[in-house]
Amino acid sequence: MTGNRKDEHVRLATTQHSPQGPAPSGASPGHSQFDEVRFLHHALAGTDRAKVSLRTGFAGLEWPVPLYINAMTGGSEKTGEINRDLAIAARETGLPIATGSMSPYLKDPSTAGTFTPVRREHPDGFVMANINATATAEEARRAVGLIEADALQIHLNTVQETVMPEGDRSFGHWPAGIERIVAAVDVPVIVKEVGFGLSGRTVEHLAALGVRAADVAGRGGTNFARIENGRRERADYAYLEEWGLSTPASLLDAHGRGLPLLASGGVRHPLDAARALALGAHAVGASGGFLTVLLDGGVDALVRRITLWLDQLTALMTMLGAHSPAALADCDVLVTGSLRAFCQDRGLSTGAAKGDTA
Repeated sequence: MTGNRKDEHVRLATTQHSPQGPAPSGASPGHSQFDEVRFLHHALAGTDRAKVSLRTGFAGLEWPVPLYINAMTGGSEKTGEINRDLAIAARETGLPIATGSMSPYLKDPSTAGTFTPVRREHPDGFVMANINATATAEEARRAVGLIEADALQIHLNTVQETVMPEGDRSFGHWPAGIERIVAAVDVPVIVKEVGFGLSGRTVEHLAALGVRAADVAGRGGTNFARIENGRRERADYAYLEEWGLSTPASLLDAHGRGLPLLASGGVRHPLDAARALALGAHAVGASGGFLTVLLDGGVDALVRRITLWLDQLTALMTMLGAHSPAALADCDVLVTGSLRAFCQDRGLSTGAAKGDTA
């Protein structure tokens, strides 16, 4: 049953994000390619905190903050409660929020109540519906209408589907399907990966299909290859658990390819958020880490965590002299290690990103 699978996804995802030791601001331990992005320190670059604004804009949209709660779940009683609590935290902190995949609702309308709390609890906020690339145009309109969505996410997950025992095996029709959905809905369409990254070539393709923005959603956060392997009797696809592009690699590869970029996947703390913005992202999403905080400590704990992130991101921008999230792209950034080698192999500039197509 879909509901059981969604509950299983939550259990396996939170296991991946369970803390293994102390880490500042909820950071996950271990190395990340985000650690290979370093701001060059200029001791007199700082500005006044009162002059710093967190407002961001892209694709004709304006958000009060450059942080959003990204797609997670829905489809069962338990996940409906999670969606309600995430939406409350989003309302209390001003964050945009995306539902998890609404495929359960499109297959079984009785699950609608596991998604509608997102709009009910966040009535004036920016809410994104989420569907897969196999949805029809009519289904896309239904998903948007159910929660009065301000935008529609379409997620791309060929790796997850390949590893999923009951997953799809036909992907060739996805581009045409995306193009039909873009034409059918009256809200902006944002295409995202689910943790394996979007390459520059993919972003160019999406731009040609009429998509308004791309969420690169790179490797480093919730690993759906590992989750789906965990649902198998044997981990037959264990060799795919390191597949894909990291979020910093995706941002560098996709910069200037025709779409404004959002960044999610492996964002551990406010410094990673600042790094992503410096590489050209207009906003930064988090999911698995926020979900773990919610399940461990409740809504109040998640509100405190998000509030801390926003406060510390403002502090970092003040230190760096960036009056807006977009201004972080003008900061001097050093790209090192394996990420620098990736850029050299791809013929990419390793200097600071200088804004993105908006």
